[in-house]
Amino acid sequence: MNIRKSIFSGSWYPGNASACEKEIQGFLKEYGTETISERTLTGGIVPHAGWFFSGSIACNVIHRLQDENPPDVFVIFGMHLHSGSPAYIMTDGAWETPFGAIQIEKQLAGELAEKFTFEIETADRFTQDNTIELQLPFIKYFFKDAKIVPIGAPPTKKSLEIGKAVADMSTRMGLQVKVIGSTDLTHYGPNYGFMSQGTGPSAVDWVRNKNDRRVIDAMLAMDPEKVIKEGMTHQNACCSGAAATAIAAAKQLGAQQAETLAYATSYDKNPGASFVGYVGIVF
Repeated sequence: MNIRKSIFSGSWYPGNASACEKEIQGFLKEYGTETISERTLTGGIVPHAGWFFSGSIACNVIHRLQDENPPDVFVIFGMHLHSGSPAYIMTDGAWETPFGAIQIEKQLAGELAEKFTFEIETADRFTQDNTIELQLPFIKYFFKDAKIVPIGAPPTKKSLEIGKAVADMSTRMGLQVKVIGSTDLTHYGPNYGFMSQGTGPSAVDWVRNKNDRRVIDAMLAMDPEKVIKEGMTHQNACCSGAAATAIAAAKQLGAQQAETLAYATSYDKNPGASFVGYVGIVF
């Protein structure tokens, strides 16, 4: 079996299983889930910075997706794409993690590739991308038998059609599926060329309570078109297509409500002029 090598292990997250497990066990102590609905969850939104900054939020979202019916497959929407980008998919092989490789769900990925136009990635030919890879150790740790379909979703209406097709196809195939949208929020400061509110505490407050709040509210309303518009207009979601497509898929699967598990910024751990917002949401 062809295995896509991990690119960010040993830097953005630990490179071996024991170190990953130690971090995961620490993450699980950081955010309580007692306020989250006890109904079966369909998926969620996760951030994708290095584990030091946002791993705890992503870990807790994915951990919370455990229920009495283990999923057969996680469909993970991600990648830093613009409206003119193609959609991407990996249809065969597996992806390396410190806990062992995760196999691609070939039937679902194959049918999607037949219905839509994708750039097909392989174990040997792919775009280096952190948005999906950083979620894979969490999935492998909590759902050791689950397979994945990794999809790069640009911020377009066509991506929303892909999300709905994921729901319809997986239901027809009898697959238990969870959907994940991977995005960070506002990238603010001189490192990102975005400083509309100056610097200092007032800029942090604006990102937290105004700019990030706008797109989070759209996510909680489960309005995929508005999520894309927010990201394109206000620079408050770096992968708005991924988040919006996950929402479209979750709604098609029957999700009717979204809830926030956690919110943070990199400023919380490393105060500076440049910082990024992160949210964890479950459907």
